[in-house]
Amino acid sequence: MNESTTYQQIFCQRLKHARLAKGLSQKKLGMLAGIDEFVASTRINRYEQGVHQASIEVVHQLAKALEVPTAYFYTDDDDLALLLFNWERIDAELKRMLLKSLKMNL
Repeated sequence: MNESTTYQQIFCQRLKHARLAKGLSQKKLGMLAGIDEFVASTRINRYEQGVHQASIEVVHQLAKALEVPTAYFYTDDDDLALLLFNWERIDAELKRMLLKSLKMNL
């Protein structure tokens, strides 16, 4: 991300990326996050466009539905975002190896 990118813009970009990667419509994502089906599409669209900000409770529900850590939506480091996005998809052995390597290099 460049320095002029705001955290709201980062959130919007990451939300849309995760939703599309999961193959979900805005309505389906909203419903999975517990938003009423009649407003789900509009709410997700407004979050992705930056018109409205999601509360932290809603962000947690979106993260759960998208199977990403909540931190994924807020990091301004693209490499860290990639790691967070894929964390739940990495098998346990690779996680152990990554964490061991990190601990050894600290």
